[in-house]
Amino acid sequence: MDNRQAIGSWLSGPRAAIEGAGGDLGYRGEQLGLPEEGPGAIARPGRRIGALAVDWALCLLIAYGLITDGYDQATGNWALLIFFVLGVLTVGTVGFTPGKRLFGLRVLDLGTGRPSPLRGLLRTALLCVALPALIWDRDGRGLHDRLARTVEVRI
Repeated sequence: MDNRQAIGSWLSGPRAAIEGAGGDLGYRGEQLGLPEEGPGAIARPGRRIGALAVDWALCLLIAYGLITDGYDQATGNWALLIFFVLGVLTVGTVGFTPGKRLFGLRVLDLGTGRPSPLRGLLRTALLCVALPALIWDRDGRGLHDRLARTVEVRI
């Protein structure tokens, strides 16, 4: 193995290294019984980050315009509280936030297929901590989704 191949496998990540060694991981969401493409498939990271950015911008706008006087540390704190309330109320009832709806995403409970308020509360609380959202499994679900037993899919 030359250096370019070793560096390339490191940059591609563990999934590419396993598949390059002959391992078959299947497609994202196969273990969960989800389709590979189209509606109901696991949401890709780009859409998820875009939806999160829209939701966060909306929460910052509400905090800046309605609660605080100017942009300071209090604005960010209020925006986080608004983000938490928005996530609990919308994900726990209809399964999506305004940003998720804009990007064509929905959060589902793995057991029932419907969103539940308790799972929405747990998922949003973990998302506000931020670290669980940065740790993904082989299906592309964040730790916050795994712990809440939810999955974010395309509509």
